[in-house]
Amino acid sequence: MYAMRRWTVRNSRNLERIYRQFERYLIRCHPFFTRIGYDRVEVVVRPLERWIKGRLFDCQMCGECVLSSTGMVCPMNCPKQLRNGPCGGVRQDGCCEVLPDMPCVWVEAERGSRNMRYGATIQWVQPPVDNRFKGVSSFLRVARGEHRAAAEIADL
Repeated sequence: MYAMRRWTVRNSRNLERIYRQFERYLIRCHPFFTRIGYDRVEVVVRPLERWIKGRLFDCQMCGECVLSSTGMVCPMNCPKQLRNGPCGGVRQDGCCEVLPDMPCVWVEAERGSRNMRYGATIQWVQPPVDNRFKGVSSFLRVARGEHRAAAEIADL
């Protein structure tokens, strides 16, 4: 999984562009999803999102995706589940203090954000994860306008 994380960090600029375009598309699909019913759409989208984002980003399906603000690295892979930066226990070699063989998620996120057009968003303070959304599609939350990413897209 670390090899794929490194790939996403190296390609974060292109992934950011694809991700933002996809989010804009989802927002435009809101009327269509409303007509069908979000519950029905969720049944199809959730497993696809889990599979795609799981393979690319080792996504933990928190329902509050911040990939576009964290260098295309899922911060929920941090053993301490920190969403606003490293814990201070990062080893000299850039590895995690809890899992010494794992590169620190936040070291990787910072590298990825340097490549991104809107990389400065890594400095935005993220609210704590609301566990009520665990396992819910963050893509559909963006489409509904319930996710902060929807506001970010409008501003950028």
